[in-house]
Amino acid sequence: MPRTPRTTVSGEPIPVSAEAETAVSSTVSGGHRALHIVGCGCGTRKDEGDAMPDGRKAIAVDSDAKQRNQKRLRRIEGQVRGLQKMVDEDRYCADILTQIASVHEALRAVGRELMRNHLKHCATAAIQRSPDEAEAMYDELVEMMYRNSR
Repeated sequence: MPRTPRTTVSGEPIPVSAEAETAVSSTVSGGHRALHIVGCGCGTRKDEGDAMPDGRKAIAVDSDAKQRNQKRLRRIEGQVRGLQKMVDEDRYCADILTQIASVHEALRAVGRELMRNHLKHCATAAIQRSPDEAEAMYDELVEMMYRNSR
């Protein structure tokens, strides 16, 4: 089964064999950053018949956090529908931009909650399992921080 190509921060493709897992760790080789495929950094499980493209699921999710995120996402969905209506009604641009900023902040709140869960469960487990998995997790966390800081 062909896999979705993965890329580094700079956009370079990461060769991934069919039997390889999804997390990567990095080392310096001959002055270049070399990527090595290792077992998944967070110990995600793969369920048969999973609808997710890569089949990964978190190993643990706090039920309260999940409920908070679901509530936030439903609220965000309503905000986005409101934005569509504002655009349809040719509302004042500054008002629309204010609502867009509200949606951004709400999405950031969901992201913070997910990051907390990832650190609490997935990252902690990977770091405690082995040095190789810890290194893969450190790389994953740095990559996540980079992507989410833009």
